[in-house]
Amino acid sequence: MTQNRHATYDLFLGHGHPLKVHERNRNYWQSAVKRVTALTGIGTSGLLAGCEGAFSILAPAGPNAHSAAWLWWGMFGWFTLVLVVVIALWLYAIRRSPTATSEARAGQVQKRWIIWGGLVLPITSMAVILALGIPAGHRMLPLPLEEGQALRINVTAHQWWWEVHYPESDITLKDELHIPAGVPLDLHLTSADVIHSFWVPRLGGKLDMLPGRTNVLRLHADEPGTYRGQCAEFCGTQHAHMKFTVIAHSPEDYQTWLRQEASDE
Repeated sequence: MTQNRHATYDLFLGHGHPLKVHERNRNYWQSAVKRVTALTGIGTSGLLAGCEGAFSILAPAGPNAHSAAWLWWGMFGWFTLVLVVVIALWLYAIRRSPTATSEARAGQVQKRWIIWGGLVLPITSMAVILALGIPAGHRMLPLPLEEGQALRINVTAHQWWWEVHYPESDITLKDELHIPAGVPLDLHLTSADVIHSFWVPRLGGKLDMLPGRTNVLRLHADEPGTYRGQCAEFCGTQHAHMKFTVIAHSPEDYQTWLRQEASDE
């Protein structure tokens, strides 16, 4: 038995001693958990380091953008936890000592993994995402306001520029959108040629702009500032350069801007 490295030989050398095996597994497990935790922290820090700036959805400046950011953080946290648990179970399965078990017991274990890991976990995750995501999406719709009406601005996408028109004052701009801060407004979006997509990451979601069709996007800036926008649908060779600027004024400064533009017209 010793020549063939059977159990007696391993036990004599200490490789198969239950206490030593348990100690080795425990040390490996602790080391593996530390590695996974460290790598997760480093990876998360590296990824989030690029989540600031003019085109970051994680630097929201409007109620719609805040809803989307909170939803993203919730999904990120939950699925990061799921990933860490799956990796931990995988490492445990690799290092654990095999034990004899009956076929009936093995079948029960497999059924539990299928039910809890393959059905309960994904169904519960999707249900929670829908429960939080549907109300968030509902708040982004151009629903009637409790008081008054939202300011209307027409935006038409061209290859490769943006036409912005204010129907109440008959002002037309190019690649620039002026809005009052703290006031909800409805953007009536359409396209003059191909499919485009209007997107101001820090203020709200994106919405496609289709030829011959008008879609309405509710936009709201919390405070005055300058925000960057981008076409989010590939529309041709100059797609990457199809950008625009959103300038949010205080309500008083917005009225002043309107009068100045109207006089220049």
